[in-house]
Amino acid sequence: MPSQGSTAKYAWYKELSRYHWFVLSVAIMGWMFDTMAQQLFNLARKPAIRELLGPGATAGVVDQQAAWVTSVFLVGWALGGILFGILGDRIGRAKTMMLTILCYTLFTGLSVFSTSVFDFGMYRFLCGFGVGGQFAVGVALVAEVVPDRARPYALGMVQAFSAVGNMLAALTGIVLGQMVRSGTIASSWRYMFLAGALPAPLAIVVFKKLKEPDQWWKSRAEKKRMGSFADLLGEPRWRRNSIVGMLLAFAGVVGLWGIGFFSYDLFRPVLEASFKAQGISGTELAGKTDIWIGVTSLLQNLGGFFGVYGYTYLSQYLNRKKAFAVSFVAAMGMTAYTFWNLKSIGDMLWMIPMMGFCQLALFGGYAIYLPELFPTRLRSTGTSFCYNVGRMVAAAGPFTLGLLTRNVFKGYPEPLRYAGVTMCLVFLVGLAALPFAPETKGKPLPE
Repeated sequence: MPSQGSTAKYAWYKELSRYHWFVLSVAIMGWMFDTMAQQLFNLARKPAIRELLGPGATAGVVDQQAAWVTSVFLVGWALGGILFGILGDRIGRAKTMMLTILCYTLFTGLSVFSTSVFDFGMYRFLCGFGVGGQFAVGVALVAEVVPDRARPYALGMVQAFSAVGNMLAALTGIVLGQMVRSGTIASSWRYMFLAGALPAPLAIVVFKKLKEPDQWWKSRAEKKRMGSFADLLGEPRWRRNSIVGMLLAFAGVVGLWGIGFFSYDLFRPVLEASFKAQGISGTELAGKTDIWIGVTSLLQNLGGFFGVYGYTYLSQYLNRKKAFAVSFVAAMGMTAYTFWNLKSIGDMLWMIPMMGFCQLALFGGYAIYLPELFPTRLRSTGTSFCYNVGRMVAAAGPFTLGLLTRNVFKGYPEPLRYAGVTMCLVFLVGLAALPFAPETKGKPLPE
């Protein structure tokens, strides 16, 4: 291990011990498979609801029910995130991580057995509990275990691999889409959710091998109130940090879940029109479209992987606040540009990865910045509050997009384009919060 005075000569990863790498690997896998479960839902949402409603369902009803199920999932995500965030401070990071993995894999698997939109929504709500809890305990664990200089890079790596989870989901969609196209299976969505249940054994590894951080044990031994909402919102410093962090997260979550991930609904008609012009129809059209929707997800998240890591280095070169400002402006501009101008498969090949780069860069910021805002006794609770209360408010995003599409811009050609561009104004909320945000670059974690 290099001495304190010489650390700048070494790459950050050379400061990590074997156990540091183990903790980082477990946190990466927990969050990667979590995001895989999230993205499988995005890919399977419309086909699942269309099949569950039956052949008589109109496109408008399918869209409405898809927005409802998405919002239910986001509310479950927010509530579960807050609950598991508190547990992460009270019973420990490792124990809570195990519970979240079991929760999101179990209810992703049970989604296979859905027979109506109601029980499909119920399974997604319960899956959301586990999905929401994983982020806060994972980043709190990594932030407290790895050395200070390595912390932002390690946290950036955790978040970057969330894009890999999304890409695993996309590859699953491509393979299953090919099976639909060949007639091997009739539809793919149930198999997607079955794939999302496969990482459940990771919970056993967490239970057997992962230790609680020394900082957590020290805070507990000092008889401090662990995971107290009264302290989080009652003490002025932590209350301000909570509100600022929540507003930052709200802007990015609406941008991604209320706009970015609904861009598949923009891509699908572009793809279908292109394939119909080639004389493709019927089952082959459905299968080829599913394959290309998977390709667009790969492109979006490939861009996102580099976007997260781009934020990591930008935040070290500038600082946390300036990096957020650049990222919010870039996300707003590129998302609006994509919704307005994407008209062909050629456009998809460069617009989609650029949009993913800009949108997911913000999430690198959340992984690095939010744990730096709170002391050990409140780190999981505070991080979860920011990320998940922001998400709870953001649950209105899909409904707002649907309202704009069906009502406000109803008479316009391709109303989703107008709605998406209008929704991009949400990134201004993040910019407005930045003057009130503390700068944390180069500072130790609060105790």
